Amino acid sequence: MSYVPVLKKIYTEQVAPELVKLHGYKNKHQVPKLVKINLNTGIDADADKNQIADIARDMAALAGQKPLLNKTKRAIANFKLKPNQTTGCSVTLRGPAMWEFLYRLLSVALPSIRDFRGVPSKLDGQGNYSLGVTDFSIFPEITLENVKKSMGLDVTIVTTAQTDDEARDLLRLLGMPFRRIEPQPVQQKPNAA
Repeated sequence: MSYVPVLKKIYTEQVAPELVKLHGYKNKHQVPKLVKINLNTGIDADADKNQIADIARDMAALAGQKPLLNKTKRAIANFKLKPNQTTGCSVTLRGPAMWEFLYRLLSVALPSIRDFRGVPSKLDGQGNYSLGVTDFSIFPEITLENVKKSMGLDVTIVTTAQTDDEARDLLRLLGMPFRRIEPQPVQQKPNAA
């Protein structure tokens, strides 16, 4: 028997039937599902080879696979960029690696943020969700002794949902801690008598 990630098992047994109840899908292929997760971090233009290697090592530990180093195509003087200079590091996760990363993000990394009150519930209009993490040392795979400089991480979750509401329901049922928007009391303007 092959290994099934915990979150994928939760999706098939609990989340997909709940989505069918909420939105009334007639076909199982209409139920939104995760396609991929993209991880991306930027690298300073003046970073040396050791710093680039450290970032790539940390990203590989985080994702469980070797990252792609993104390079510039041409020189841009205003940004002090030369051609073929490394400016970023990215990974695309699919399959079991995607489910495992999302499980670690939702159950370990996000709750470990100090004063965490949830993530914004705004999606991109096409059913995809992007999240920025200011310091990727919140993940347990990153050893703090080896981190010389704090780095941010962009996480983009791509789904098959047709609308933002469907994608929001999918992510909420998977355990995404969306921030609750408290209704603001309406303030009365004083009468200018």
